[in-house]
Amino acid sequence: MGKTYRGAGVDIRKGERFVDYIKSLSTAAVSREIGGFAGGFEIDTRKYHRPVILTTTDGVGTKLMIAQKLKRYHTVGIDLVAMCVNDLITAGAKPVSFLDYIACGKINEKVMHDLIRGIVAGCEEADCSLSGGETAEMPDMYGEDDFDLAGFAVGIVEKDAMLPFKAEIEEGTPLYGMKSSGIHSNGFSLVRKTLPPDDERILKELLIPTRIYVREFAALAGAGLLGAAHITGGGLESNIERILPEGMTPELDYKWDIPDIFHEIQDRGKISTGEMRRVFNLGIGMVLAVRTEDTAVFEKKARTAGIEVLKVGVVTKRRRTRRRT
Repeated sequence: MGKTYRGAGVDIRKGERFVDYIKSLSTAAVSREIGGFAGGFEIDTRKYHRPVILTTTDGVGTKLMIAQKLKRYHTVGIDLVAMCVNDLITAGAKPVSFLDYIACGKINEKVMHDLIRGIVAGCEEADCSLSGGETAEMPDMYGEDDFDLAGFAVGIVEKDAMLPFKAEIEEGTPLYGMKSSGIHSNGFSLVRKTLPPDDERILKELLIPTRIYVREFAALAGAGLLGAAHITGGGLESNIERILPEGMTPELDYKWDIPDIFHEIQDRGKISTGEMRRVFNLGIGMVLAVRTEDTAVFEKKARTAGIEVLKVGVVTKRRRTRRRT
């Protein structure tokens, strides 16, 4: 008998059933175009005069290994969406469309269903649509129980409203933080070498999904926002610097309550404070630069919307270091 694709380790029928499962999910966050060759969205040309389409892509990293350890997979689907849409909103864009890429050694339908339910939940929270994706079964590339995720988000913004407004960010511009839900999805290569691998309490805390800031960000629009930084790999200062003019840097007070999980990581790994600040968000997942004269309006709008914001620092000029002669 001749060789078959299934005999080589790829089950097309399982892939088709997975697509059918996604289509069966009763939610407005799943596009009716799922299963086609491409997905899209219509641009309301009455709302946008100079629309700019923005795209982002990201993954979940080695946090997936924690999910595999606990056999809990739905939270990392939320992470996948969060890491992409949180990047989009820093430009002032509204997330519109999301696509996923799942690569695995073998399609385990239970695992795939959990993953996609998390992705759909993330899309619902981000008010965007799951427009399509790809599930690649690659038995010679991955182990039977291995998988990896990649996400792709598309958003739209009016050109004149596109952040950051670097020309308006100056010395003394206040910086406000929005709390993270924990570690989010960065620094896990260090975390896994620091914390005990079999402590279920810690592992469950590490799996708390990345906070999605889309709705809060939309509620604060027009309140003097000059820029926003999504705090991912590289910590607070380096990510904030990405939205600042040349020669400017953030001066953070680090006076907020840093969640215990970060202290536990630092203590167990004997990690320096400088290294912790370079790697982790330390409890602040999004930082907003606000026009100085608009801070009262910004704070009132946040209170009215029930959004907690913390003053975490200001923008300052980068200090020049003298060379020794």
